[in-house]
Amino acid sequence: MVDGARIVARVLVYAVVGGVALVVIATVGSVLGPMVALDLATPAMAAWWTVFTAVAVQGIPFLLLGTVVSAAIGAFVPERVFRRVLPKNPALAVPVAGAAGAVLPGCECASVPVADSLMRRGVAPAAALAFLLSAPAINPVVLVATSIAFPGNPAMVGARLVASLATAVVMGWLWVRFGKEEWLPGVAAWRTGGSGTGKGTGTGTGTETAAGPGGWRGFRDGLQHDFLHAGGFLVLGAAAAATFNILVPRSLLDVFTGSPWLSVLLLAVLAVVLCVCSEADAFVAASLTGFSPTARLAFMVVGPMVDLKLIAFQAGTFGRAFAVRFSAVTWVVAVVSSGVVGWWLL
Repeated sequence: MVDGARIVARVLVYAVVGGVALVVIATVGSVLGPMVALDLATPAMAAWWTVFTAVAVQGIPFLLLGTVVSAAIGAFVPERVFRRVLPKNPALAVPVAGAAGAVLPGCECASVPVADSLMRRGVAPAAALAFLLSAPAINPVVLVATSIAFPGNPAMVGARLVASLATAVVMGWLWVRFGKEEWLPGVAAWRTGGSGTGKGTGTGTGTETAAGPGGWRGFRDGLQHDFLHAGGFLVLGAAAAATFNILVPRSLLDVFTGSPWLSVLLLAVLAVVLCVCSEADAFVAASLTGFSPTARLAFMVVGPMVDLKLIAFQAGTFGRAFAVRFSAVTWVVAVVSSGVVGWWLL
């Protein structure tokens, strides 16, 4: 009990001090950066630094909050909770699992091992995959961040919720209709007593799960890993967004912004490449002011479900064949869902 209290206190101190330090550094940088850039380079560099720090400063608090919630879910919520609340019929379990993403949130980095653990504990693959897609996309942290990134525009928050949940549910139902268990060799082998090829073990007991150790130690490890890992992607995403805004000629953007569908496709592709954490991608999308609301919606819907790091995670956990099929179909469904919901609500 004493060791647990010490670990909790240490984690909270690290989280608060680290978060405050990052915010202070980014804020000071946002004030001094443009002046230094004007002295050393050009006004374009100052504009780049302004956009970069604006995206980073706004995203860091939500990134920290999101990783804390995700680590807590991974460490303290056992998989049996899902088995008890999900209907046995996979087609009915899919929308319930999709909606559970709003109640039991997690970042996209944690969603893959959690889904793997759920399947190994007996949850239908269709339901586990629906949760995998919805948890990082519709959780409260992400929706609040979206409302702040798009002030006075509640329709954008509602559109993101509806489009993301629709994508997760449709993908779950597609798996019920067309999915094959041999596309998940690790899970199938584990259920039949084989060794499998997936990375999760599924053999833990007590506080150990297939997703990793539980308890306060698991919470500490998960928070440290997720915050450092996702923070790096936030910095890269902010830098990419600033570079995109400064370097890409307006005439080239007009080629895409003049066509509603081309702009949607462009930002859907950028979402895959930039790999921005879902707790911060709304601020990156808000900075892309040259694009239509529907195109920016597509960026926020596609990103938490299909990006390069997620494809790599899925390939390592479920196999390359699954990752290629699942990611490609998810991208198409997410783009179509964004287009339909954007036309309807935005």
